[in-house]
Amino acid sequence: MPQVTQHAAARNDLIEHFVYLAENAGLDIAERFLLNAEASFNALAEQPMLGVALTLRHFELAGLRKWRVKDFDNVLIFYQPHPDGVSIVRVLHAARDWRNLLEIEA
Repeated sequence: MPQVTQHAAARNDLIEHFVYLAENAGLDIAERFLLNAEASFNALAEQPMLGVALTLRHFELAGLRKWRVKDFDNVLIFYQPHPDGVSIVRVLHAARDWRNLLEIEA
């Protein structure tokens, strides 16, 4: 079975989204977010080329791709495919300046 690994920043992002949703939309939605994020990560591990490829200035993020959390279209998953699965780099809200944050070339 393909592996899903998460960078520390991605884990922190998930916690921030969970807390925000729990406080503003309710615990049920926050829990559904975490379940859907995990399901999305597993789907990406099974089919790592699903997401859109991004061009970055940092070589350590070569191959970075973008996908959305299932049923939470405004939450973007940034990940790197690997032969044995995917590595989740960040999980960011689409309204954030994620292009600048990740130093994506326009």
